[in-house]
Amino acid sequence: MVAALLYVATYITALPTALTLLAWPMYWIAQGGVMTGLWVVAHECGHRAFSDSELICDVVGLILHSALLVPYHSWRISHGKHHRSTGDVDKDEVYLPKKASTSLTGAGDPSNVVVAVEAVVMFVLGWPAYLMFHLSGRDYGRRTNHFEPSSPLFSAKQSSMVVLSDIGIAVALAVIAYASYTYSFVGMMCYYGMPLLVTNFWLVLYTYLHHTDMSLPHYEGKEWNWLKGALATVDRDYGIWNLFHHHIGDTHVLHHVFSKIPHYHAQEASEAIKPILGDYYCSSDEPIWKATWDAMKYCRFVDDINGSGVLWFTSKVPEATLTSTEGPR
Repeated sequence: MVAALLYVATYITALPTALTLLAWPMYWIAQGGVMTGLWVVAHECGHRAFSDSELICDVVGLILHSALLVPYHSWRISHGKHHRSTGDVDKDEVYLPKKASTSLTGAGDPSNVVVAVEAVVMFVLGWPAYLMFHLSGRDYGRRTNHFEPSSPLFSAKQSSMVVLSDIGIAVALAVIAYASYTYSFVGMMCYYGMPLLVTNFWLVLYTYLHHTDMSLPHYEGKEWNWLKGALATVDRDYGIWNLFHHHIGDTHVLHHVFSKIPHYHAQEASEAIKPILGDYYCSSDEPIWKATWDAMKYCRFVDDINGSGVLWFTSKVPEATLTSTEGPR
C-alpha cells in the first residue's frame, strides 16, 4: 500500500495549484498512517512475535525500522526493558512522569497556550528526542541514547546489535541523501519526509496515551510488581486507524500481558482476557483528541508525597502534609 500511495502521489504535481495544496497534505496523512502500520509490524518483530523464526523477525524488523529511521535492535532492547518495568516510576524507559516532590509546590493547571505549545513540540520532536537523548525515559545519570554501544541502555554483549542498527540507519540515510541529490530535497520531503513526521506523530501519540491517564497509577519501591505495571495501561478506540495500525491501540492491555501474541490474533485474545481481568481491565471511550488534551493538561505530575508507593496523576503538586492515598474513583 505504501508503494501504491507513492505511485499515486507522482501525479500530484500535475494537478492545478489549488488542488496540489490539498492533495499533498492528504497524501502525507494517508502515507504516514500506512507507514505506521509497517512500524507496528517491526515492533512485533522486536518482540519476536511476527514469526516463529527469530531470524525472520530480525531481518524484517531491521529492514522496516531502518527505512523509518529507527535503530531496530537498539530500540528492541530498550523496549524490552520498558515491558519488564512498565509502571515503575524509577525504572521504566518511556514517559516517566515528573514526581511532585521534585516540582514547585503549588503549581496549578497550565494555560491552554502552554498545553498547545507543548503538544506541538512533543509530537514534532518527541520521537527523535527520545532516540537521541532518551528524553522521558529513565535517568541513568549519564549520556543515554539509542546509537552508542556504550550507552547505559545496553550491556557489553549487546554492542554488536547496536552497531548493526547504526549501520541500518546509515544505509537509510545514504538512500535519502541520494534521492535528495537526484530528485531534489523538496521532492524527498514531499514523498518521504512529511509522511515520516506523521508516522512519528502516531508513535508518540500511541506511546503517550497508552500509559498516561488519570485512571492509571505508577508505582515505586515494593508496591511495584510486573503484573501491576503491565495492567497500568489503557485500550482506546482509534477508529479506522485500528485496522491500518494492526490494533496496537485497542489491544494494548493484552500486549503488555502477553507480548508474544501477534497482531493477527490480538483481537480475539483481547476479548478472551477481558472477563478474566474484570475490573483490572482498563479501557476508555473518550475521543482521542480529548484524551490527549486532558492528559497533557491534567497529568502533569504523580503524587509521591503521600508515601503510599502508589502514585496517581495530578495537575497540582500536593502539599507535603497530604495523607490521602486514595486514587481517582
